[in-house]
Amino acid sequence: MELVTERLKLEPFRAAHYDGLRAMESDPDIMRYISNGVVKTPEETWESITRVQQRWEKYGFSWWAIREKVSGQVVGATCLQHLANIEGAPLEIGWRLIAEHHGKGYASEAAQAVIAFAKQQIGTSYLVAVAVPENHASQRVMQRIGMTYKAIEQHYDVPCVVYEMHINNRS
Repeated sequence: MELVTERLKLEPFRAAHYDGLRAMESDPDIMRYISNGVVKTPEETWESITRVQQRWEKYGFSWWAIREKVSGQVVGATCLQHLANIEGAPLEIGWRLIAEHHGKGYASEAAQAVIAFAKQQIGTSYLVAVAVPENHASQRVMQRIGMTYKAIEQHYDVPCVVYEMHINNRS
């Protein structure tokens, strides 16, 4: 299920996205908020592509690679998944971008497309997003897309700031 925005094309993970995903997952600055700066090995990046493809088959949603429409370059990734990958947990949206693409509004643009997908294709009425408390940039995206602060909770084995969004499905 590809999603298209004004400047971006969101594509479910596939082998062709490896180099762009690898650029993020091998960058300690990007991974500092995801895995305490521990980068993934090339094998782990391949494994994550495979795992995401299996989740797409099982749930009909998971992670998308974010490509710039103009250049075709992978600039990041965004997701809709069960919070902390626990089946039955609330649906979570998330994002990460290659460092040189921070500050362009891509995370907000991609997140809005994922919210629309969650509403129209999945029919969800509630979404959350989480970040480690030090990740102020992600919290600004959460606020920009209309989410509100809920609490600090334990997810992914760390304390996380949780933002939430109630979606009106009547429109």
